[in-house]
Amino acid sequence: MIIGTGLIAKALKGIDTENILYFASGVSNSLETRNSEFERESSLLKHSIENNPESKLIYFSTLSVNDQSKQDSLYVLHKLEIENYIKNNVKNYLILRIGNIVGNGGNPNTLFNFLKGQISNNNKFVLHSKARRLLIDIDDISEFLKNNCNDLKNQTLNFAYPYYYDLKEIIDAIQKNMARTAIYDEVNEGDFYKVTFDENINHFFSKVNAEDYLHILAEKYT
Repeated sequence: MIIGTGLIAKALKGIDTENILYFASGVSNSLETRNSEFERESSLLKHSIENNPESKLIYFSTLSVNDQSKQDSLYVLHKLEIENYIKNNVKNYLILRIGNIVGNGGNPNTLFNFLKGQISNNNKFVLHSKARRLLIDIDDISEFLKNNCNDLKNQTLNFAYPYYYDLKEIIDAIQKNMARTAIYDEVNEGDFYKVTFDENINHFFSKVNAEDYLHILAEKYT
């Protein structure tokens, strides 16, 4: 059973099954501050768990819970609260902390969509040269779960391609595939946080190197 209608929910349709509860209806905007949105997710999650007590729960959290600069963010605090609730109340679960999703559609303000939009519209933007980001192809979420879900129980995994892309790498891949030139001012700012990837994640992505993975993303989604 899939709860949600967004980008992740749509990507899961091919692996939907009655004995697994995919909760893909969470707050997606990391800048969200409205308590009503956080309460909506909490209420829906608890209701879904109560109605499916024998189902394995797959919950999609965020890698930003590892970002020390965002520990006071309402979004991060909410996600951690949800994670703790699941750990204390669900007998069989898997929490995936997702990186920067790349796919067709979805939030226009995600990193890849934002850069693609700026380049496509010839808009000038600011590039933070020290920033690094972890990316994940939306299709890899369902592919990973299809092959590994049954073997993983009561775990919390960081999930993204395990390579820290700098923004210039991402921009270069996008503009090359779009045959356009990005217009930006570069500033010596930006940061990133390191996370630990489980052996299952490293193995899943071991067949493709970082350069090729980014090339695949650019070809698929620009």
